[in-house]
Amino acid sequence: MRKYSLRFLAVLVVVTSAAVFSSLAQEPAPGRGGGKGKGEFKGKGAARPVLVFKEEWKNSAGKEHPYAPEDVSNSDLEMKVYGVKPTDVLVTGSGRDGDPIHLWTGLTPAPCAVTLKDKNSYVDLTGLARIRWVSKVSGFHEVRPVIKLADGTMLVGDHTDEARADYRVSEFNISETRWIRLDPEKVQTKGDFVANPDLSKVDEVGFADLTAGSGHGPGGWIDVGEIEVYGKAVPRT
Repeated sequence: MRKYSLRFLAVLVVVTSAAVFSSLAQEPAPGRGGGKGKGEFKGKGAARPVLVFKEEWKNSAGKEHPYAPEDVSNSDLEMKVYGVKPTDVLVTGSGRDGDPIHLWTGLTPAPCAVTLKDKNSYVDLTGLARIRWVSKVSGFHEVRPVIKLADGTMLVGDHTDEARADYRVSEFNISETRWIRLDPEKVQTKGDFVANPDLSKVDEVGFADLTAGSGHGPGGWIDVGEIEVYGKAVPRT
């Protein structure tokens, strides 16, 4: 009798173990669909951003020349320049053979910022909002994002692009950018990083060159071509 009891117990252990391993094999791996791994999004995901506006620039004179309002190709946009005169920023590029039409800061006598304002809408840059642009730099210059909030506060971000060899397309998320206040007259940073700025209603979006230009030839300047801003349009009231 004891012999049969031991056999029954052994069979029971084998059957139970098989059931446990089968159950574990059917559970989703941590961090994948259905699991609860580290870094997994919980609940409904953030809404995908859409293209709010795009600017490709026009070379209205057909050659290098000081910026003019007709160089903005998108009629819904208005370009603003801070820190220097608008005509200190030049428009150049052929738009052919890898030479995009772009803004150039080589003759700017001081730090400057260039922004675009949608005449019909603010831009909500929360969530998964992002900026995409084409740029190239010379020397130790850097292209940085700049935004102006609805209340007039200007901020410059810590994201930088430093493509020196040739033009490069760069795309970055706003949520991964830290911001410092920017003096719009001098285009100089002020204070420490701003904690949790309200980006739900942004008035202007653009870029900054925090160093004066060095003139033609290698040395120090930035080129910025096509700009795309992804987020959510908020009607102006």
